[in-house]
Amino acid sequence: MVARTPKIAIVYLSFHCEPYLDDVISSLKRLTYPKDRVEFIIVDNPHPEYGPSVKYIEETVLPLSGAEIPHVTILPQTKNLGFAGGNNAGVAWALARDFDYVFFHNNDGFMAANCLEPLIAAMEADKTIGTAQSLMLLHPETELVNSTGNAFQYLGFGFCNEYRQRLADLELPPVKNVAYASGAALMVRCELIRQYGAWDEDFFLYHEDLEWSFRLRLVGYRSVMVRDSIFYHKYQFSRSITKFYWMERNRYGTMLMFFRWPTLLILAPMALALELGLILFALKGGWFGERVKVYRYWLERANWQLWLGKRRRIQALRKIKDRDLFKLAVPGIYFQDKTTDNPVVNYIGNPIMTAYFWLVKLIVWW
Repeated sequence: MVARTPKIAIVYLSFHCEPYLDDVISSLKRLTYPKDRVEFIIVDNPHPEYGPSVKYIEETVLPLSGAEIPHVTILPQTKNLGFAGGNNAGVAWALARDFDYVFFHNNDGFMAANCLEPLIAAMEADKTIGTAQSLMLLHPETELVNSTGNAFQYLGFGFCNEYRQRLADLELPPVKNVAYASGAALMVRCELIRQYGAWDEDFFLYHEDLEWSFRLRLVGYRSVMVRDSIFYHKYQFSRSITKFYWMERNRYGTMLMFFRWPTLLILAPMALALELGLILFALKGGWFGERVKVYRYWLERANWQLWLGKRRRIQALRKIKDRDLFKLAVPGIYFQDKTTDNPVVNYIGNPIMTAYFWLVKLIVWW
């Protein structure tokens, strides 16, 4: 146990939580961190099909509040605020009550009994850590990794590092620097949230954890994965792949916000070549309509004004170079899910993007 016992707000974003809540409650019962220093904040984002879960939460969770599990606060929302907006409702509650840390707990996962202590120990010992994620294992395939930290591909893609690899085959350090920390099991200091802001709600969902990690990195803070903090995730990639619009819209937005104009100019030829490939992929995969929606979004002047305003604010904060952002980037797309396994990507796309990446790293000195 660390020398002091910081107050932790666990923000659980409920989105049709009924299939998952039993495991969450069981994990809270086994929690070894002092329960009187923890608040479990349930932000209920009403599901468009199933509606709100407030009644179920009140019947299932509230009778255990402050006794078998930490004290529970329910924050019902009248509309779906997305991942970023929903989590920010919990953040606002925690900041108003002087909590030290916020731990963001995905709807479809649950913590190991000692999940919190290693995160607190790492962040208390090293004040340069801005965001820290747990080692995320798949459930029920708990011998397999969900994420050891997330990878950033230099054209804006993000994906889970070492996905579906056997944990026993990996040699992980206790604290590992990562390109960005996954928002599924993420701890952040409240003092940094007050200083640099919380989730960017314009992202709504996808890439918001990438944006937050990058925002803090620009001002000198690291993102890490803490090996001994375990979080079990009932992860289904096929469920995420239906959200192409948000993934692609936010990928463009992230690059626009964080890279300098000369960097974007150098990346443009490879990005345009990739765009042609993604159009073909969209036609084959049946989501070309979503791609058209992305293009329509970026053709609207008001949206450019929104994101250019974000860019100005981000660039005014920066203390590091684009070259530093590339240090933990990967050259290709290496996400090992069978639904994304494509020989064109593996044997043509990735070699070309890799060669281009090394050229970019030679050129970009700023």
